[in-house]
Amino acid sequence: MAHISAGVEYALHCLLFLIEAEEIDQPASARDLAELQKISPEFVAKLFTKLQKTGIVVAREGIGGGFALARPATDITALDVIEAIDGRKPLFECKEIRGQCALFGDRTPAWAEDGVCSIHAVMIEAEKRAREVMAGHTLASIAGRAASKAPKEHAGNIKDWLAARRPQRRRRGAAAKAG
Repeated sequence: MAHISAGVEYALHCLLFLIEAEEIDQPASARDLAELQKISPEFVAKLFTKLQKTGIVVAREGIGGGFALARPATDITALDVIEAIDGRKPLFECKEIRGQCALFGDRTPAWAEDGVCSIHAVMIEAEKRAREVMAGHTLASIAGRAASKAPKEHAGNIKDWLAARRPQRRRRGAAAKAG
């Protein structure tokens, strides 16, 4: 958590699109999800490799295949996604600077290094609270917040766009078999 990457943000957006795709029983390909966000399909594929390894998404094979949520959106937290994409990194890494004070010379007194550094203690508390907040928000709750902000037709537009992609994938598959 030292830094939450842009990959987390893109992954969360992709996962919100998968919720819409689920409602029309239409898995979305990495290419579709990349096109929706105007980013590289290779980047989305890398994100989804991590999401798949951690059990957040599953791949559906075959024509019309793609990715789907591996479990309900109510069971996937923002923290799950952050840790899947960025790993579990600490917010702060204490460098034990307190023992390097010039006043101590070569002999740092025990009291100066005893216990957890007071600065590190604050950072530990901040990290704990941040993780609690992120664990308290699920994909479903984030989708609800997004839906309350967007015009009502937006979700329908996403579903229509994804549904329109299904025949294109079938045609490509049929053309490949015929060729």
